[in-house]
Amino acid sequence: MRRTVYNEDHESFRATLRAFIEGEVVPHYDEWLAAGQVPRDFYYKLGELGVFGIEVPEEYGGAGVESFKFQALVSEETARAGVSFGGSGVHVALCLPYLKAYATDEQKKRWLPGFISGENMFAIAMTEPGTGSDLAGMKTTAKLSEDGTHYVLNGSKTFITGGVHADRVIVCARTAPPSADDRRFGISLLVVDTKSDGYAVGRKLDKIGLKTSDTAELSFTDVEVPVADLLGEENKGFSYLGQNLPQERLGIAFGAYAQAAAAVRFTKEYVADRTVFGKSVASFQNTKFELAACQAEVDAAQAVADRALEAHDTGELTAAEAASAKLFCTEVASRVIDRCLQLHGGYGYMNEYPIARLYADNRVNRIYGGTSEVMKMIIAKSMGL
Repeated sequence: MRRTVYNEDHESFRATLRAFIEGEVVPHYDEWLAAGQVPRDFYYKLGELGVFGIEVPEEYGGAGVESFKFQALVSEETARAGVSFGGSGVHVALCLPYLKAYATDEQKKRWLPGFISGENMFAIAMTEPGTGSDLAGMKTTAKLSEDGTHYVLNGSKTFITGGVHADRVIVCARTAPPSADDRRFGISLLVVDTKSDGYAVGRKLDKIGLKTSDTAELSFTDVEVPVADLLGEENKGFSYLGQNLPQERLGIAFGAYAQAAAAVRFTKEYVADRTVFGKSVASFQNTKFELAACQAEVDAAQAVADRALEAHDTGELTAAEAASAKLFCTEVASRVIDRCLQLHGGYGYMNEYPIARLYADNRVNRIYGGTSEVMKMIIAKSMGL
């Protein structure tokens, strides 16, 4: 379908990114899959390419571009190649908005140059064992020391993407008990140095998909965090977390659309080459009908994703619109990828084929960033239901 969401600058970046992926990622990707993470020095290469600094203000060394479209292009091009940049998506898409919105000038000067270069990789730690999406129920605590110079952090987190390679982690912790009328009160955001005493990376979690994304358990035992590393105001962290959810959900929606488009591309190539009963699989009417139906769904998802992307760049994307885009695009992707895998036959179940990896990688899209059920609740509320 014709698109108006990108301009010449975007397409130039796409060409550069595609060449980078073909030269620096594809030849090594099987090794990364086997290792369960990308090598740490790969992030320096992304820094050199400029991927991390596009949305960072110029005064801190970035390009100062106020647009999510370049990150959307990263989603499209990695999906197209059937690869991943590991946990670096969290670094930019999830962590940078918090740093831009709530860090002081002094904090930005300390953190952002290393953020851009890849020397200072960020992750964010919200979820805890046993609480899931109920962030207000978190048990991790950060108590102010008697002399008021630092917080003492204790607790644990799980499902932390980028948690193995992270140099700094934005940790959500209770700095005060919940109030009687608001259980979300008392949560603060602390930017924790992973080299601190008492900070520990537990298991690197064994997921069914997203194998190159280092997802870990973290624990904190009397970790001292300087008050200078408090992000924003004390006890207001929960409201901060809600501010970035539309962008996070937009990113997931766009990634899902890109995966669905890639699935159709992989399948077209496969059925054209695969021969059954003396004929190419592509020549069968069922194949044509299935791929045509998949393409129609991809076209619809692209339209929804592009509309949400434009709304976000103009500051008009609402929470309900982001939820709707995430729900629609992730559900479309699940259907399309499943049908494309079916057209691969038994080979679709083999991990050496990108469709198999897409099938596993895609499943989490309907869970993280808010489950599909939560998205429906948000949409229904916006409808007055």
